[in-house]
Amino acid sequence: MYEADGHYGVLLKKHGYQKWWPCKTGNPFEICIGAILTQNTNWANVEKAIDNLIKEKCVDPKKIAEMDGRKLQALVRPSGFFRQKAQRLKEFSDFVLTFGGVENFLKNVTREGLLEINGVGHETADSILLYACGKPYFVVDAYTRRMFSALGIVKDDMGYEVIRNFFEENMEKDAKLYNEFHALIVRHSKDCCKGFVSGNCMLRKFTEQ
Repeated sequence: MYEADGHYGVLLKKHGYQKWWPCKTGNPFEICIGAILTQNTNWANVEKAIDNLIKEKCVDPKKIAEMDGRKLQALVRPSGFFRQKAQRLKEFSDFVLTFGGVENFLKNVTREGLLEINGVGHETADSILLYACGKPYFVVDAYTRRMFSALGIVKDDMGYEVIRNFFEENMEKDAKLYNEFHALIVRHSKDCCKGFVSGNCMLRKFTEQ
């Protein structure tokens, strides 16, 4: 059986706690916005868009739902695909409001409900559930797939759900653990990606022991 705790421990010792998801306002809705805006772009661009929203004091589903579309497009423009993402933020905000507000949304939203929203795929849904709602859903992103495929633990052609279930079945079902492990995977991938692809990564050596 794959021992996820081993890799987690090695990464934690090297990089320390990551304290993800970065949230400037302390408002979980900001995390949801970030999960949607980060599609097909890097986090630096997302931060610029979020900063724009913060300056306009509209990190709020009601304000986004009621905002003029062109204004919202201008605010999120740094994140790329700004017309599409502005529309997705509006649709997502409308969805949140069906719960009566952010607090009830965080408590009662389901994965199935999120996946019904246009533009919300598995990775985005699980990011919202894990980082905003604190629910135990493991996030499988490109970093996770590339790292553990290079280590020979999963196959590169495996579907998202297969990989997610693999991790969740081999780890304690704990949102804080999933949160930290995924954050560490991203950190290690950004800092040491050449290592694990070339075969020199400490995780590869750990796997071969």
